Amino acid sequence: MFRIAILGQKGGTGKTTTGIGLAVAAAHAGLASVIIDLDPQANAANWKDRRSDDNPAVVSSPVSRLKQTVQTAQDHGAEFLLIDTPGKSDSAAMEAARVADIVLLPVRPQIFDIETLAGMRDLLRVASAAPAFVILNGLHPQATKQADDTKVLIEDIYGFPVCPVHLCTRGTYAAAPAMGKAPQEYEPEGKAAEEIARLYAFIIQQLNMLTSDHEQPTESFATGT
Repeated sequence: MFRIAILGQKGGTGKTTTGIGLAVAAAHAGLASVIIDLDPQANAANWKDRRSDDNPAVVSSPVSRLKQTVQTAQDHGAEFLLIDTPGKSDSAAMEAARVADIVLLPVRPQIFDIETLAGMRDLLRVASAAPAFVILNGLHPQATKQADDTKVLIEDIYGFPVCPVHLCTRGTYAAAPAMGKAPQEYEPEGKAAEEIARLYAFIIQQLNMLTSDHEQPTESFATGT
């Protein structure tokens, strides 16, 4: 079972929206997909209430029961597990990181978001040896240079590798959850769908590299061509 934790010390960085997109991508790829929602605001669970499809499943869990919830998901055949954490909760972030194969850190290209990476770096040094990747989120679609400059800044100052795929500001990301959909379901041929597909492919590639001795579906990272 692949286990991904999405962490961040601020709200509004796109953790839940990104997680929903990845979990649905896994479901569309034929994997039994589960989101564990640790956020008291229950955004992922509320999204599931607006949805009719069973896959992905969404389970709300207190942080204190995370390990047991992960085990239950695995016992019931989950293949792709995504843990959605609240902002401003180091305890949730730490527990999620401890059970994850890969950690994702969505941040917006703003200094207040970027500066939180110092705290996440310190937390992960204590909590987990899992590889962590920053995902730049909320960029202007034409801001290629800003994306490149921000990636270099993050890697140089904070030491985190940055995903080669970034997510742009698009109406689909806001509209899809209100309908109980992921971006790629709301607008299958849209740019947001393309971004999520490429991000999912990159993450699956990284997970397969980490778990090459397990029998898991393998997909290659595509550059969008």
